[in-house]
Amino acid sequence: MTVSMLGDGIYFVAIAWQVYELSNAPTALSAVGVAWTLPMVLFLLLGGVVSDRLERRRVLIAADVVRGIAIAAIGVLSVTGALELWHLIVIVAIYGVGEAFFGPAFGAIVPQLVPPTLLVEANSLNQVVRPLAHRLVGPALGGWLIAAVGIGEAFLVDAASFAVSAAALALMQARPLDRSEAGEPSALREAVEGLRFVRSQTWLWGTLLAASVAVAAFWGPVEVLVPYIVKNDLGGGADDLGLVFAAGGLGAVVAAPVLAQRGLPRRRITFMYVVWTLATAVIAGYGVATALWQAMLVSFVSGATAAAGLVVWATLMQTLVPGRLLGRVQSVDWLVSIGLVPVSFAATGPLAEAIGHDETLIWAGAVSGVVTLAFLFLPGMRDPERAAVGRYAAESATS
Repeated sequence: MTVSMLGDGIYFVAIAWQVYELSNAPTALSAVGVAWTLPMVLFLLLGGVVSDRLERRRVLIAADVVRGIAIAAIGVLSVTGALELWHLIVIVAIYGVGEAFFGPAFGAIVPQLVPPTLLVEANSLNQVVRPLAHRLVGPALGGWLIAAVGIGEAFLVDAASFAVSAAALALMQARPLDRSEAGEPSALREAVEGLRFVRSQTWLWGTLLAASVAVAAFWGPVEVLVPYIVKNDLGGGADDLGLVFAAGGLGAVVAAPVLAQRGLPRRRITFMYVVWTLATAVIAGYGVATALWQAMLVSFVSGATAAAGLVVWATLMQTLVPGRLLGRVQSVDWLVSIGLVPVSFAATGPLAEAIGHDETLIWAGAVSGVVTLAFLFLPGMRDPERAAVGRYAAESATS
């Protein structure tokens, strides 16, 4: 995962810079973003069912192979000078399908690898390694590679990272599901079972709905307009864009170990929503930034607070969701959380042209922050933490 996330960090910078080299317009990157995320959304439920029916390690390997081939194709076309915008749109769609299978399988395999008593530490480690590679070292390396050798070569390095990831997974011991965990033979019935469980848990469906709306508000503006601002308003290059994204990774790397050492707060859901509110609201800072260091500061704060919330969220999922349903619930998590991302990408370009790119980012932070905080007060949202606090008080009274 570390090597694969490193490659993804390179991709994060390279795809934005490549699109703006082909067409220096936010609408072009919006179109590529829609092509990438729409297939991912469409295939997520199937990805969750597959990860609960087949050995998850094999699902991860297959997803790595598909994504590696797709990125390698972009790299070859870019190096040879044959790459056009429509090539990117088609290839990133294939890449998105691979991600739809990788995400649920990866989240669901963690409890198979780690004992329950170490899940908080494991999720904190994940929230160190992932941003360290994906948001810190990867983007910085990607910006440097683009400046030093070229965009196409950066894509080829990313493609090689998937080969390393698949090889590492192949070396792992096979971890087949027990027959008792395999579920009914009907894939549709299994998908419905996962959806019913999500619907029965307010903390689960409420948080997914909150994430869906908030992500729709900020995802497209950040992915599309931050690279545009760095390139056109702040006068930066690909290496500078890499540093802005890397600052968010640094924030996550700082925050996650703190939670690992201190442990989760007793009021976990409240804590999660407060830090996520800050993580989204601060995005408005991109719209008023006049220097690269200011954009880096916004990225740092957002990355740190988002990572803190994700550690809590992952631990809640892995402790409160039955293991036999975890792959399907993970896929529902992905589906609902990013279900409106294609819409966010599609709306960003026209909205930026209508009201301005700075104003779009300011509104993105304001709307996503308000929406996130509002869902904390949904009736029943904090029931699991109230039960946990009650158990803690009872144990303290008897000890």
